Amino acid sequence: MHPLRNVFNKVTWDTRERAGNYAIYFIHRGAPGDTRQINASLITKVGPSWFTYANAESEETLIPFHRVRKIVNTKTGESIWISRTHKTD
Repeated sequence: MHPLRNVFNKVTWDTRERAGNYAIYFIHRGAPGDTRQINASLITKVGPSWFTYANAESEETLIPFHRVRKIVNTKTGESIWISRTHKTD
């Protein structure tokens, strides 16, 4: 299992966590700095190598794990996961 899948499952489905306290940063071409941020509460599904979230048009958007740069706890400012290829972010 991909290690990021464990993080997504914990953040979104663990009853001890609040998905609304986490921000997900991922590569999104055309966005400022080619990075987009969403709140983890928008996640609708977690697959073996991807996740989907509900976008503004109420449609699901699929994001592969390799595009995820980091996941941050917005309450503490702590990065709970950082991509090895994007450690300087």
